[in-house]
Amino acid sequence: MSTQRTISFPTQELIDAVGPIPENLKAVLWDLENDPETPLEDIDIAILPYMANPQTLKNVRKAPNVKVVQTQTTGFDGMIDLIGDRADINTAAGVHAAATAEMALGLAIASLRGFPQSVRDQQQGRWNPQQWPGLADRTVGLVGVGGIGEEIRKRLEPFEVNLLRFGSTARTDEHGEVFATSELAARAPEIEVLILIVPLDDSTRHLVDAQLLAKLPDGATVINMARGPVVDTDAIVAEVASGRLNMASDVFDPEPLPAGHPLWQHPNALVIPHNGGNTKAFFPRMVKLLKKQVQAWAAGNDGENLVHRS
Repeated sequence: MSTQRTISFPTQELIDAVGPIPENLKAVLWDLENDPETPLEDIDIAILPYMANPQTLKNVRKAPNVKVVQTQTTGFDGMIDLIGDRADINTAAGVHAAATAEMALGLAIASLRGFPQSVRDQQQGRWNPQQWPGLADRTVGLVGVGGIGEEIRKRLEPFEVNLLRFGSTARTDEHGEVFATSELAARAPEIEVLILIVPLDDSTRHLVDAQLLAKLPDGATVINMARGPVVDTDAIVAEVASGRLNMASDVFDPEPLPAGHPLWQHPNALVIPHNGGNTKAFFPRMVKLLKKQVQAWAAGNDGENLVHRS
């Protein structure tokens, strides 16, 4: 029996960029929507499309012998339910860190310096100087201290903020104190800018609910870079509609945000269509990771970012 394993790539561009692969691996094209030229039962490793919809991702189950699934995203919420014990799951952790951190800072600055209002004023040809809160001297609550959280922390340093970091457990690291996420409600009255970058799981679903939002001070800004359901949508809509809180978000529940959804309507809501990691830096960084993964798989190893073992 042949020891050659087959890897499916979602695009020909990705196959070409990763380049020659070891002889004991074979690259085939499969975007999970159109059937590949190779039999589905021959596919051992499946690299998923970037930002595919859930219905498309379900098609990976059509390949009955897949033993490794590689995402092109950092988050893998829903993937374990999709894959179960059939296959290992590797993520693209690190690939999106810089771009996502960049977006978090961009949203903070845009919201706290009134950029959306200036865009509206420009469209109307109106000169409308105002005083905005700004980021300097604000108390920022950063919820999530993983790879992307660390990149956000580094980028916040030059902005002279008072930073409160929250992780799954209380601890001290080389950058100072990390509070437990369970302490978030108690510290919420201090937090003027709340940045969320946590994985979505049972413990973080609706982590930011009506009770927590009510504890934030008037005029606070909620920035969600995590997953939409980390924030209770009805609760944030109520606070934004009242004008008490501001929101600048890259992710939503539901997603895509439907036409006519109230968050489209409010001037204190800045809506970005899940573009956090989607920059020109993404593709070369993904290729760099996949080149390392291919070598690891050829050697019979797990590769980087293994988050679930079958």
